[in-house]
Amino acid sequence: MSSLISFIFLFLFSSITASAQNTFYLYHNCSVTTTFSSNSTYSTNLKTLLSSLSSLNASSYSTGFQTATAGQAPDRVTGLFLCRVDVSSEVCRSCVTFAVNETLTRCPKDKEGVFYYEQCLLRYSNRNIVATLNTDGGMFMQSARNPLSVKQDQFRDLVLTPMNLAAVEAARSFKKWAVRKIDLNASQSLYGMVRCTPDLREQDCLDCLKIGINQVTYDKIGGRILLPSCASRYDNYAFYNESNVGTPQDSSPRPGKGGNSSVIIIAVVVPITVLFLLLVAVFSVRAKNKRTLNEKEPVAEDGNDITTAGSLQFDFKAIEAATNCFLPINKLGQGGFGEVYKGTLSSGLQVAVKRLSKTSGQGEKEFENEVVVVAKLQHRNLVKLLGYCLEGEEKILVYEFVPNKSLDHFLFDSTMKMKLDWTRRYKIIGGIARGILYLHQDSRLTIIHRDLKAGNILLDDDMNPKIADFGMARIFGMDQTEAMTRRVVGTYGYMSPEYAMYGQFSMKSDVYSFGVLVLEIISGMKNSSLYQMDESVGNLVTYTWRLWSNGSPSELVDPSFGDNYQTSEITRCIHIALLCVQEDAEDRPTMSSIVQMLTTSLIALAEPRPPGFFFRSKQEQAGPSIDSSTHCSVDEASITRVTPR
Repeated sequence: MSSLISFIFLFLFSSITASAQNTFYLYHNCSVTTTFSSNSTYSTNLKTLLSSLSSLNASSYSTGFQTATAGQAPDRVTGLFLCRVDVSSEVCRSCVTFAVNETLTRCPKDKEGVFYYEQCLLRYSNRNIVATLNTDGGMFMQSARNPLSVKQDQFRDLVLTPMNLAAVEAARSFKKWAVRKIDLNASQSLYGMVRCTPDLREQDCLDCLKIGINQVTYDKIGGRILLPSCASRYDNYAFYNESNVGTPQDSSPRPGKGGNSSVIIIAVVVPITVLFLLLVAVFSVRAKNKRTLNEKEPVAEDGNDITTAGSLQFDFKAIEAATNCFLPINKLGQGGFGEVYKGTLSSGLQVAVKRLSKTSGQGEKEFENEVVVVAKLQHRNLVKLLGYCLEGEEKILVYEFVPNKSLDHFLFDSTMKMKLDWTRRYKIIGGIARGILYLHQDSRLTIIHRDLKAGNILLDDDMNPKIADFGMARIFGMDQTEAMTRRVVGTYGYMSPEYAMYGQFSMKSDVYSFGVLVLEIISGMKNSSLYQMDESVGNLVTYTWRLWSNGSPSELVDPSFGDNYQTSEITRCIHIALLCVQEDAEDRPTMSSIVQMLTTSLIALAEPRPPGFFFRSKQEQAGPSIDSSTHCSVDEASITRVTPR
């Protein structure tokens, strides 16, 4: 949001309810760059527009949303109002009328204005604002109350997932509205609400809500963000009228009154009885197998809550037994968020146990994310999640055991790399490409990995690659193509420019990482190693681009191959990698195109453009160079506040 005003504001919530007749002003924003004179045609059209919005018939207010226009270009005015779904038509009309009467006082000479009230929103502009996403000039408001009985880092995790789920629900609904009740513990609950103007496309609504939800810090009880096209809010009381919106998800049904009470009692009692019987059956089975781990490969249900993967849960004592109490000799390695141990279950099945560090950057949100994401994935080039353990401060993931460690263990060791000839490496490149394609396109979800690197590619007995470490993965909604984040996580050197610098990521971000990975596989060199040896060379991407430009790409080839490779095949892979690391994300190919390029030599390849993070020599420099490389096997996480476009 290029003009987002972000500050802390103490809420005056004590006397506000969803059914209040008194309109409560929140905020407004005027466009000071476009103004009109009091006697102009635009002024006349604006007054006509506002009058029409405040004098509609009763049925028009019952819908809660109306648009209107007045005049002809260049003095045409477009306007709309949006009332909350849970308010009555009379409250809606009262709010719109009140807002109309205040517009010329708050924005007397401005051609554009947006006015936020507790019960409604009013907008007008000299541009077409109907069915057009606008996230400029918003307001972030937050209470000063700390979460009660909940740690702040846990509080964000508890709130963020339900709010994101509500955003997806709202985007897909006709009214573009959704609410959630979030249970913190037995005595505390939060209530969430998200909404968009109903004229928005599903994807525009979801993008708007994601921007707003991600701007909220979630470190206080109570917060909201107001944007022209959408809004979101959470607080520890029901600030909306529950009876007018239905029972929010995760809350218990409330009995009704009058003639419908019998129907409601039946509707409540019968499901509860069935649920009780199911629970009895489940607990009976679990009691019988209390000391036995579930060692079968589970199938997770659809949904983004960790509870849907309940059958994946392991007992901590059983994991301790499998790893000999995490004996150091069983330690396989250490990743960005904790240590990985080899374990053997009581059935004899070997597993890899990822024990997250208590001080690691991966909190419960990332932990839950990795469980939910990986549990849904079934592909030969993705590591299988067998289960998890969440007890006290322990957060543990149990994966299939992949015996040959990670790709970087072979690539960057002068002795071990001899085990990877070009034929094996070419198969590894193809396997990684197919795994990413599955994540992006062929699975039930659209998943952006965000941390593809050699250390996260595991190799099985036959040296087949398996993509691992989904803690930073993001699930995209239907038709979503890109997203923004304030928290840039991953490994510099593998990050695309738009992600590292602006927090913008998409499938093309993974494509960039794949390109870097291919260059490392071909050369046997780390992307960052060249900079450590010679700052003028920069990184592997820069070095490759210079070789390509000079017509000598074969100099990149790992000398350990000898003459055992096809020049045309390896040159084509370098060409594909350079297409993947182009600076502009739109220029990079999709993973489906990449797989076709790798398998069919008849497909003509476009000429690559200069890559992102290109280190220019003194002769090449047209400006300062950018150094974003770091050691490729260490996660360097950072926090970045971005300004979404």
